Amino acid sequence: MNLPHRISLLKKLGDYMRSDEKEWQEVQQRAQQENGWFIPLFIQNAIHAIANNWLNEEALGAWAEQECIPTQPAHPKKVGLVLAGNIPLVGFHDWLSVFMTGHQACIKTSSKDKALIEHLINKVKQLAPELENQMTIEERLTGCDAYIATGSNNSSRYFEYYFSKYPHLIRKNKTSVALLNGAETKEELEKLAEDVHLYFGLGCRNVTKIYVPMNYDFVPLLEAFKKFSWLSDHHKFKNNYDYNLALYILNKQFYMTNGTVLLVEEPSLFAPVCQLNYEFYADSNEVTQSLKSHPDLQCLVSKTDTPFGKSQEPALKDYADGYNTLEFLTKKMLN
Repeated sequence: MNLPHRISLLKKLGDYMRSDEKEWQEVQQRAQQENGWFIPLFIQNAIHAIANNWLNEEALGAWAEQECIPTQPAHPKKVGLVLAGNIPLVGFHDWLSVFMTGHQACIKTSSKDKALIEHLINKVKQLAPELENQMTIEERLTGCDAYIATGSNNSSRYFEYYFSKYPHLIRKNKTSVALLNGAETKEELEKLAEDVHLYFGLGCRNVTKIYVPMNYDFVPLLEAFKKFSWLSDHHKFKNNYDYNLALYILNKQFYMTNGTVLLVEEPSLFAPVCQLNYEFYADSNEVTQSLKSHPDLQCLVSKTDTPFGKSQEPALKDYADGYNTLEFLTKKMLN
């Protein structure tokens, strides 16, 4: 199957993902049952972001042209994919990259996100039976020519060891931050709330820390964040909130809250579920420069970088960890 046919097939997959076909709805229900963090709203959000922003001929064609994807790979390879499962369909882009470049994908899904991705892989094979052996779901990855793996910092060390003899692309823990200047509108703060709270804050593109100017007024932000007050009705989220709140009370540590999110002054970019770290700054340029080289940063949200409310809507070229997956698949892997 050549590149134009692959793009056409992906468009059909996008149409299916936007549909309300009974089988697809049942798969989404099963995904929710298998992972309590995958609520219907967040599953739908992930599906529509992929179907609308990625799986259309214009976006895919522009991506292929920009990255110089050949119509057919000169030397097709077998690529092993170890997918994450922290948010719905988080590993879809890796599979999409392998499919677009015409290589064979051997996929090890996460136990946290099996139903959705495995169903979509099978749907592609249903739409194009000739691709039956082009993508397979595996319990154990062996005999691949290259590997792409995503996991925690701890698991990444194992990946580096196991895949050291092969071309590989290993991704570790990342998170995202926002830089505020204190002049944000109510609408911008409500959009920032989406960057913080979508997927319960479990994604690497979720904002877990904000940088604010000295004497920043947190009241408008906490008010805007009440848009997601309903998260407290979710037992897993509420348990995390109650636990962390109890720790700060017992330790007599200062915090601010609107009943859903805990604002805590912390130097770390990473924060537990339900918590948003903050840090004061005197010079925004210094903050920007320090963050650009920060090894743990995935995405910077601000008025001049990723727009508020868009951290969870990456473009096809917004590669995880900044590693160009297509460059790896079309050039580096072949050397």
